Amino acid sequence: MNAFELFQQQYEFNRGRTLGLLDRIEKMPDPPAVLGWRPGTGRAHIAWQLMHVGVSEELFAVERLAKREGRLQQLWDRFKGGSTPDDNIPTVAQIRDALAAGREELLTTLSEQDEAKLDEIVWEARDGRRLTLRATLQIIGWHEAHHQGQAHITLNLYNAAIGG
Repeated sequence: MNAFELFQQQYEFNRGRTLGLLDRIEKMPDPPAVLGWRPGTGRAHIAWQLMHVGVSEELFAVERLAKREGRLQQLWDRFKGGSTPDDNIPTVAQIRDALAAGREELLTTLSEQDEAKLDEIVWEARDGRRLTLRATLQIIGWHEAHHQGQAHITLNLYNAAIGG
């Protein structure tokens, strides 16, 4: 098994947790209300957290690694890091589509990478750090788990707020 296959296995494990959370929300009495609930003024709702995962995977794949056009580009400004979550709440289906599209772009890009280049610098983060391909792939795995956790705690807070 090469490094890219190992990263892909981790990404699939993480995605199972993310989709499990989305499945749980979809079965609730009012999924749009759950997806749009915010834990506080100016805080991100669950829908933003999950869309951010899909959009970010595409950003990593097509802007930072492969330098090509992406399918979700019209959503980048709305859901990339540093954006302000708006009140236009995506549906469960739109979230699933974004997660699938971002993942497809990521897997395509991974299939084009060379394991011998894992320790080469591939992009510069917003804070100025120059990151290797290996570090970038580690960040991608951590990133989904981080935002799935934020969505999960937001769901728990929503349930507590409504007495569920």
